[in-house]
Amino acid sequence: MARAPFELAGTRIPPGSRAQIDVPVAKLYTHAPLHIPVEVVHGRQPGPVLLVCGAIHGDELNGVEIVRRMLRLASLSRLRGTLIAVPIVNVFGFVQQTRYLPDRRDLNRCFPGSEIGSLGSRIAALFREQIVDLATHIVDLHTGAIHRTNLPQVRAQMKDRPATQAMAEAFGVPVILNAELREGSLREYAQSRNVPVLTYEAGEALRFDEWAIAPGVRGVQRVMRLLGMLPTDRRRHKPAVAEVANGSSWARSPIDGILRPRARLGARVARGDILGRVADPFGNAEQEVLANADGIVIGMSNLPLANEGEALFHVARFDEIEEAENAVETFHSDFETRQEL
Repeated sequence: MARAPFELAGTRIPPGSRAQIDVPVAKLYTHAPLHIPVEVVHGRQPGPVLLVCGAIHGDELNGVEIVRRMLRLASLSRLRGTLIAVPIVNVFGFVQQTRYLPDRRDLNRCFPGSEIGSLGSRIAALFREQIVDLATHIVDLHTGAIHRTNLPQVRAQMKDRPATQAMAEAFGVPVILNAELREGSLREYAQSRNVPVLTYEAGEALRFDEWAIAPGVRGVQRVMRLLGMLPTDRRRHKPAVAEVANGSSWARSPIDGILRPRARLGARVARGDILGRVADPFGNAEQEVLANADGIVIGMSNLPLANEGEALFHVARFDEIEEAENAVETFHSDFETRQEL
């Protein structure tokens, strides 16, 4: 029996073909329409329906480039199942170079949304109904917030969810954060429907970070191979085994002032270690930012200006910290080797 076409937003995509679709989302004040751009690759053979989406936060650009590179892969000609690629979900924020929607709502706190709610709620409902509900698996691409950068990491709730755990381990980044669900997030909504979902966090908002983009592309491919969507390539180098963090916390600024960081992203630290120093412009008042746990720095502020209480260094805790340190070092080494080839 011939495989049926895939339908999204009223467009039918025959097996063995691909189509770009503009899903109407809203209008600007000028009455000019805005659309969520979507590309669907519908394989000739049956398989999962994987949604890969970026820029739910409009200023998080690394995911946009990851999706673009994914769509250029020659291996998609042998795809089993269906790939739904959405480079930009929050088109309002993307145009304005901001995380938020025009009403200052965070789209990733608006799911499942409502057709009669706020702008954020309406966009979440449209994205959910037209796109998300078609997926059997989801990879959601993110970066750190403005002026913050993240070590490549996967966030997922894995307890009693073997499919999600398998995807997280296959992705191939050094750290898996067994993260609690955020109310109103895409991850919470998908998990409520028993759809395996990962959040990939890497790099900084409003930047292209190659050390975050390239591993993201490879990570999505690894997930697709795990799901049987792409053929296995036995020649490919296997990534180091990721370590699962059992928790994380932020070290915060003790005073208002100018931060001089001492720790770097990916560094191993011990409780009480000096991560940086904050001082006034004259250097008369200075205090140290201390690690509040043994762990690995998985996120940090890139902005030297700090207010008292501001989160500066994100430290993940591990049961086997040496293994976590080795995973990070192997990840960096593999990336540098690939760059030299």
